[in-house]
Amino acid sequence: MVSRVIPVDPFDLVIFGGTGDLARRKILPGLFRRFCAGQMEDNSRIIGAARSEHETAEFRQMVADAIAEFDPKSGTKDQLAAFLERLEYVQVDALGSDGWQELAALMDEKRVRAFYFSVAPSLFGALAERLHSYGIADSETRIVVEKPFGKDLASAQALNASLAEHFDESQIYRIDHYLGKETVQNLMAVRFGNMLFEPLWNSQYIDHIQITVAETVGVDGRGEYYDRSGAMRDMVQNHLMQLLCLTAMEPPAKFDPDAVRDEKLKVIRALNPVPLEDVVRGQYLGDGDKPGYLENAGDPDSKTESFIALRVEVSNWRWAATPFYLRTGKRLRARSSEIAVVFKETPHSIFGEEAGRHRNVLTIRLQPNEGMDLFVTIKEPGPGGMRLVDVPLDMTFAEALGPEAEEVPDAYERLIMDVIRGNQTLFMRGDEVEAAWAWADPLIASWENRGDKPVPYDTGSTGPEEALALMHREGRRWREIRA
Repeated sequence: MVSRVIPVDPFDLVIFGGTGDLARRKILPGLFRRFCAGQMEDNSRIIGAARSEHETAEFRQMVADAIAEFDPKSGTKDQLAAFLERLEYVQVDALGSDGWQELAALMDEKRVRAFYFSVAPSLFGALAERLHSYGIADSETRIVVEKPFGKDLASAQALNASLAEHFDESQIYRIDHYLGKETVQNLMAVRFGNMLFEPLWNSQYIDHIQITVAETVGVDGRGEYYDRSGAMRDMVQNHLMQLLCLTAMEPPAKFDPDAVRDEKLKVIRALNPVPLEDVVRGQYLGDGDKPGYLENAGDPDSKTESFIALRVEVSNWRWAATPFYLRTGKRLRARSSEIAVVFKETPHSIFGEEAGRHRNVLTIRLQPNEGMDLFVTIKEPGPGGMRLVDVPLDMTFAEALGPEAEEVPDAYERLIMDVIRGNQTLFMRGDEVEAAWAWADPLIASWENRGDKPVPYDTGSTGPEEALALMHREGRRWREIRA
């Protein structure tokens, strides 16, 4: 199978926060990979902008060092040299006047203009205002904003309002890198491109759905920031919410940005309020030389969760009484992200009780080893009667699609190229963000008002025992967390 690379129009991409950690780890190495793949026209440019004082030559060396550190296998020396020639740097004060005239002078009217706000959300409004006041932005300009999109509904509304003063919604790209993952998009292809699944994709045939995002790392080095957010704000309200929406949404009329996002919004608005008895919050304990969450946070009385599990219901005809179980946490057994669609048992087993209970399960693996498994029930080989066993029909992309599957663009690569194309399908709309906060805020307030403290769990475990009970009480089990 030969992958197709379609070049994008010539562009000027300005990265505010161009010397920051995200730019070094993800954005700039990703752009280099797209350059090596032939997706950038020769006259496209990438302009780093930050407060720090650097010459363009210094910035280029910083980018070369970042690529060597975070993506050493990509490209040749000649390709790297050619890519670095397309880089510029401007020292800009987001809250002042320094550097803006110089940035304006670099812009080319014949190219797509995009601005990546890889900075704190508190600077979004100031950057948006200056892009217009210095004549840098026009009606075709696109801006990319990183999460967090607020910390509650009020702050999200204020953030959206500050951007809306200067940019139309069609120009704003709220990036969630989970939506750029190949398997997340394949979820839509599997659902809406195969007659096999969509007729079964409802409460009549599906028993429940599990969405898990497990991490082995703690919050070391970012404990103070994380302690102001927690797993609910940091992961559930955005990443897991988006996975839930794509899993539960109705088929859009067409694969169009607003058609897709309209259906996602309907899912969020159909979510029932979650009672506290359907929520488990936890904090990881220390393990040997690894400090626990309270030590990482620097607050022995912290009530912020590093783990959360929830039972959620979508109140509509398709999903009536079908639970969605969401869980995410730090310092768990393995790094793993997956969506598991667990189908109901057959209404009548002809094989008797000795055959056991069996269910079909479709798993969509987001990381690592992107791919899908469909577990089906077959007869176990050999004599001795009708013994049944569940086996996976495995579609690991790297094996099924050949070497090109290993070169699938990283989420950031794909999403930035979509910005240049002007395709908002995989980006969140402002009303989506606000609806998600409107659902999450009352739940967060309920445990804060009660003063609930998260329960401890061991590093390297699957989370608190109480999370297991959340499913056991209904005769269900979490899927094993494994890489």
